[in-house]
Amino acid sequence: MKSSNNCKIVARPRLIAATHHRSMSCEGEIENALNHLRTADPNLAKLIDIHPPPTFDSYQTPFLALTKSILYQQLAYKAGTSIYSRFVALCGGESGVVPATVLALTPQQLRQIGVSGRKTSYLHDLAKKYQNGILSDSAIINMDDKSLFTMLTMVNGIGSWSVHMFMIFALHRPDVLPVNDLGIRKGVQLLYGLEDLPRPSQMDQLCEKWRPYRSVASWYIWRFVEAKGAPTSSAVVTTPAAGMSLMPQQQLSPLQSPHQQQQSQHQPQFLDPMNGIINIGYYTFSATLHNTVMLYFFLLNVDYDKKGSFSSVIFIGLSISRRVIYLFCYAKNYL
Repeated sequence: MKSSNNCKIVARPRLIAATHHRSMSCEGEIENALNHLRTADPNLAKLIDIHPPPTFDSYQTPFLALTKSILYQQLAYKAGTSIYSRFVALCGGESGVVPATVLALTPQQLRQIGVSGRKTSYLHDLAKKYQNGILSDSAIINMDDKSLFTMLTMVNGIGSWSVHMFMIFALHRPDVLPVNDLGIRKGVQLLYGLEDLPRPSQMDQLCEKWRPYRSVASWYIWRFVEAKGAPTSSAVVTTPAAGMSLMPQQQLSPLQSPHQQQQSQHQPQFLDPMNGIINIGYYTFSATLHNTVMLYFFLLNVDYDKKGSFSSVIFIGLSISRRVIYLFCYAKNYL
């Protein structure tokens, strides 16, 4: 079935995207994207010539896709698929994966099918935000990209990388650049012959010419890196929802980049990098605050005539500095 603007609609009518988002599943939109990218970037035009075009022809409800994103975190594709199948069975089928059902599942029930306690808390947080009206499928589909990014990163366990993958592969948004994806960063480095791997903060400027079809350009960059065989250790948070095909008879099953899907068959995956930064940032802030308070009260009562007092001040100061430097070095790779 097609809508009046020739877009493929698989979901119920209330979930039709607003007109200000022209989905990549709309008829002729891929062709428009390729024409624009060929003209805008001669380097990318070479990739378009040697790789078949992507297709966006699958759809799942946002809640289901986000639930999958959480379940597949830190898992190889095979293990994630096994747990997801048991989870769907527990909910009574994919149609039963709704907020009320997920909230009714106890940690013990989820643990029995292989879902960790942390992921259980993530699933429940997502479901609660739906139940409280903070999120809904229709609202997600109709939000602009910036608002959607802000709202979804409020959900525990969903970071910027996860949101970008969701927007590209589940919602088929045309202009999404996964700046934290190591495959994309490596591809941009190779494509433009850069000496250093570009930081996420540099990616927008480097890829500005791809607007408003950065999602399609990203797909070609993944294929480019895949063909080059360039190794990556990109953080992966997968969401099986199909939506983009690699080759005429090769469907992309999880919501992850084509390059990362190949990598995930052979290696474990890791948390979204921004989640890691937040966790380390919280730890570093807490520890630094504790040490700073210790130093303050120590100086109030210090007797410099006592042997070792000066050494204690130096030790506490170095401890504070070490934690701050550690956070800076970790975040430098992503910011």
